[in-house]
Amino acid sequence: MASAAPNGAAAAALMVAVSILALAAGASAQLQYGFYKGKCNGNDVEAVVQGIVRARFARENPIVAYLLRMQFHECAVNGCDGGLLIDGPGTEKTAPPNFSVKGYDVIAAIKAELERRCPGVVSCSDIQILATRDAVALAGGASYAVRTGRRDRRRSLASDVKLPSPEFTAAQTVAYYGSLGLSPFDAVLLLGAHTVGATRCSAIKSSRLYRYGGRAGATDPGMDPGYAFLYKNNVCPNVPSSDNNVVFLDDQWSALKLDNHYYKNLQRKRGVLSVDQNLYKDGSTSWIVDLLAKDNGLFAWLFPKALVKLSEVNVLTGTQGEIRKVCNRFN
Repeated sequence: MASAAPNGAAAAALMVAVSILALAAGASAQLQYGFYKGKCNGNDVEAVVQGIVRARFARENPIVAYLLRMQFHECAVNGCDGGLLIDGPGTEKTAPPNFSVKGYDVIAAIKAELERRCPGVVSCSDIQILATRDAVALAGGASYAVRTGRRDRRRSLASDVKLPSPEFTAAQTVAYYGSLGLSPFDAVLLLGAHTVGATRCSAIKSSRLYRYGGRAGATDPGMDPGYAFLYKNNVCPNVPSSDNNVVFLDDQWSALKLDNHYYKNLQRKRGVLSVDQNLYKDGSTSWIVDLLAKDNGLFAWLFPKALVKLSEVNVLTGTQGEIRKVCNRFN
């Protein structure tokens, strides 16, 4: 169901402005642009990160999806503190929602190179944010500046990991992002990362294709019938062997490009996960979907701003925490 913003375009513009202004209000004062300038023995830290990410992207362009997902799973749990990177029993990495997180090797490679050039200077949490920024630009998104100076937290517990369910309603999604200090507009923007995302058939077979509402054989009526037919007969047949088949969260031709096509699919009832399609079922968020679906330039401009806000959630700075020598274990 589509719904315009209250009072039309003027209210929409006001909400966009409020979302942007919230960036300045919520940011950590101790983070800085160019924090590492002059601190790495004459090396440009951000250029080193960019070079490694660019080389990886040339070999494996889904790295943008891996790093975007890693940033969310990192920053949504105790803030952007490198906790997700720690190996060992009972760490964040071992929590079920994080089983499918990828890209750790890229962060490790960047850290190793920076330690070679300037030991003990660059935090793992900053590397995550810089690497994601560079991958976004390589995948067709806008280039954007990020502030650095984060420190790594000496905490990583699986019991801390409480991430949104793929079945969340729009209200639940907005409430979750609100708990991170992010606006409803930010929530809809950040779910736009699904334009380069993918899931497995197991995520939608029961909830949307074969047992909608707990009824055997029922398919979610909120899904485009043609798409439901395609999934049921080709991608995700109702047999256990299809559980691990890959389902792109955007049309496959657009699945490696950061654009607003994800929102256009929601308008057509082609959202894959319930949490995605539910954004268009609720009038409080559907108008945002309409706004972003209408203007790819607006999405390209605002998406990085939401990523920056996410990257500054509950960060450690100054003398807090530590600068790890390697990212997968505490000093």
